Amino acid sequence: MSRFLSALLALWLSLSMAMAMPVRIKDLVEFDGVRGNDLVGYGLVVGLNGTGDGLRNAPFTEEIMVNILERLGVNVTGEQFRPQNVAAVIVTAELPPFARQGGQIDVTVSAIGDADSLLGGTLVMTPLTAADGEIYAVAQGAVIAGGASVEGDGASVVQGVPTAGVIPNGARVEREIDFELASLSQVRLALNSPDFTTAARIEAAINHAFDRGVAVMLDAGTVLLDIGATRAPSPAHALTRVENILVEPEARARVVVDQRSGTIVMGEDVRISRVAVAQGNLTLRIQEQPLAVQPNPFADGETVILPRTDADIVEEPGTGLAEISGGTSLSEVVAALNALGVSPREMIDILSSIEAAGALHADFIVR
Repeated sequence: MSRFLSALLALWLSLSMAMAMPVRIKDLVEFDGVRGNDLVGYGLVVGLNGTGDGLRNAPFTEEIMVNILERLGVNVTGEQFRPQNVAAVIVTAELPPFARQGGQIDVTVSAIGDADSLLGGTLVMTPLTAADGEIYAVAQGAVIAGGASVEGDGASVVQGVPTAGVIPNGARVEREIDFELASLSQVRLALNSPDFTTAARIEAAINHAFDRGVAVMLDAGTVLLDIGATRAPSPAHALTRVENILVEPEARARVVVDQRSGTIVMGEDVRISRVAVAQGNLTLRIQEQPLAVQPNPFADGETVILPRTDADIVEEPGTGLAEISGGTSLSEVVAALNALGVSPREMIDILSSIEAAGALHADFIVR
């Protein structure tokens, strides 16, 4: 347990040193209007080696295949075909800000039928639409799947996720987003983690860099930048200067625990009030020892199994009642908890109980 908390303390020291260093504003905020847009499309992957959709279980695959062939001038009306080298997929992508017509973006391809694998497949031309229903890009190309699948008569092995893959630069931008940055007179800076102290520091840092009042904090998550007051040639020049200004961010105290792995991560500003903790375990042991009773030789009867159960409750020795004084730093908190000598999973229960008692002054997040 001491090794675990010692490693936790070392991790905190490295994180606290990193947190004490200033961070660029571009890593703390998003500029209003300068964002990506999600795209989605429904397409068909062909060229699979017998690992495609079973058309009886996925009739929509047959429908889109018929539509594609008819657009290519192939009449398949009334024909019966059951190929296993095609799969229906959902194609997703993000149109980055300021993407221009003719540019290329990455796409993700995911099977929606009962296909076993997309390895070796090729995505047929697929339009990608945004939330407004307009087509902004068209995707096509060879799919790079992220796994492998091997199947035999009696067993099968699957590694990774072979039913999903990517196509680097697989979509070409056909329509641009209507957004004129050059016409803006004001730009809002939206904080990724809203905090009044961080927003105030961003306001002060920007005004100090320009040596005049060009920014004002509207709330914990927004700082308004006056482009005209910056005297920059354009909004792009102003934002270029703003995004590289260094600011020391402020964060709420947090304790994050992962019950599945037993991981505990504490923030720098975690504090624990004076509290007493006792930790112990109850172990219930149940042991079955059935007894076979047989009749006497040459006697009429049959063998009978008599159940015999031994049950016992054992209280393992705990740490007793240990006092944790009010910690003024994370190192003192870790040292106090380390004195209890418990496992990481038991530590999670102790921290949860301390938080329920109102002695843990931090956001307690369980995943």
